[in-house]
Amino acid sequence: MAKAAQIKALIRSHAEGDDSRFYAIAMQVAAQAARSGHGTFAQELRDLVDKGKAQSHAASPLLPPKPVALTQPRGELSGLLSASYPKTRLGDMALGAPLREKLDRVLHEQRERERLRAHGFAPQRKLLFVGPPGTGKTMTASALAGEMGVPLFTIQLDGLISKFMGETSAKLRLVFDAIAETRGIFLFDEFDALGSQRDAGNDVGEIRRVLNSFLQFLEQDDSESLIIGATNHVALLDPALFRRFDGVFEYELPSAEIVTSVMQSRLALLDTAEMDWAQVAARAEGISHAELTRACEQAAKSALLNHETRVDTDDLISALSERFATRG
Repeated sequence: MAKAAQIKALIRSHAEGDDSRFYAIAMQVAAQAARSGHGTFAQELRDLVDKGKAQSHAASPLLPPKPVALTQPRGELSGLLSASYPKTRLGDMALGAPLREKLDRVLHEQRERERLRAHGFAPQRKLLFVGPPGTGKTMTASALAGEMGVPLFTIQLDGLISKFMGETSAKLRLVFDAIAETRGIFLFDEFDALGSQRDAGNDVGEIRRVLNSFLQFLEQDDSESLIIGATNHVALLDPALFRRFDGVFEYELPSAEIVTSVMQSRLALLDTAEMDWAQVAARAEGISHAELTRACEQAAKSALLNHETRVDTDDLISALSERFATRG
C-alpha cells in the first residue's frame, strides 16, 4: 500500500498543479498494491488515473503545457551560472539514514532560520558534499532546491576559470554578488577544480589566488542562499576549505538495502513479482546510484520494446552486467 513518502508526494504534486507527477505516483501506488495482493484496489486506482487523464485532456485539449518561469542569469553571469527550478524531493532519493538525517536537519534549520537568527545563530548553509561519482551529490542539490522552493544555480567552472590573471577572481566576485542578491542553491560541482591544495606541486599562481579569493568570499558571505561544493576527489581539496563549510556530507556507494530500494522504486510501474531482489542486490554490489538507475531503465525499456510489462531477475542482472562492462 502507499508509503508515507508517496502520500506526501501526492499532496505536494496536487498543490503544485503537477498532474503528470501526481498520476505517476498514483500508478506507483497501484503497482505496489498489485504486488501486495490487493489486485482489486490496484485496478480501481489505475482506472481512476486513466479517467482523470482523459478528463484533463477533454477539458483543455488545445491548451499547451503551462510554461515554467525561469529567471536565467544575464550579461556577464550568463556564462557563469545556469538556472533551473527542480521538482526533485529528498523522498525521491534512496539515502542512508545518517546522511538523510543530516540533510533533514539542514532543511529544518532553513525553515526556522528567522528564529535562529533572532537568537544570534545562523542556519547551516555552506555545505560540502564528498564521495564517489554517481552517489547522489548533484541530485541532492536539486532535491534541496525542490524542498525549499528556490532555484538551483550551477556554477559553470569552465566559464569561471580563466587563463588570464585576475579575471577568475573578478568573475568569482560576480557569482558571490549573485548569491547575495538572489536566494537559491548555488552548486559548485567538481569543486576540486577550484579548491585544490595551494601547495600542490603542479599548481600555478593564478589558481592559488583564485582559491584565496574563494576562501575570502565564502567566509564573508552572510546571504540567505545555500552554497554547496561537490567533489569526487576530497583528497585534492585544500584543508583550509573544511573550516569554511558548516558541514561535510559523505556519500557512499549504496548498501544492499538501498540498492533494492532504488531498483524497486525505478521499476514500480512494471511487474517485478518474480524478481529475486537478493540475487540482484548481490550482483549490483559496488555500483553507484546513477548506474543502478541506468540499468533499471535499460531493463525496463527492453521489456516494453518486447511488448511486455514484466522484468525478471535475468533481465535486470543482464543490464547490470552491461553497466559493469561499460566501467571497464
